[in-house]
Amino acid sequence: MRETPEDLRRLQVLLDASLSRSTSHLRSIISTERTLTAEQLTGILTGMCTLALSTVTAKGEPRISGADGHFLHGKWHFGTAPGAAKARHLAARPAVSVAHMRGEDLGVFTHGTVEILNPQNGEPAEDWPDLLAYFKDFYGDDAFDWDNDAVYYRLHPHWMTAYAPDIAKLTAALHEGDEG
Repeated sequence: MRETPEDLRRLQVLLDASLSRSTSHLRSIISTERTLTAEQLTGILTGMCTLALSTVTAKGEPRISGADGHFLHGKWHFGTAPGAAKARHLAARPAVSVAHMRGEDLGVFTHGTVEILNPQNGEPAEDWPDLLAYFKDFYGDDAFDWDNDAVYYRLHPHWMTAYAPDIAKLTAALHEGDEG
């Protein structure tokens, strides 16, 4: 887990506020008994998590695509090629929604705006060197030309909720290999 106590506090505030201002229909599905705490969520969302990423075209038409998501410091981080359609959409319209689902066991739904972490023309985010080291460690230092072949984003969420119908089962699966 890479989250600081402040990261966890901010994430918990966001999760609680998001659920409290959701519709009664959503709260009937994602009740307090079927959601995760910030600490549980960050313990589960480790490594690469496949995201369904939704952007909007210039005509206002929705587009969905997949992305490798990394949940770091309570926020989603993901990348794509600079020439990808989603990169064009995000440059013009930074509002985005993502979903990460693991069958019927887990659903994490997030809405927010993205920040470009390593712009081709401009200053990178202050923490880009640390994030780049993480991504190079994960994918390999020579996976591609990191300066020219990838643009990375951080999703600043304004709404996030997590659904887990059996939290004990989900969290127990994390610790199965710990007994040996």
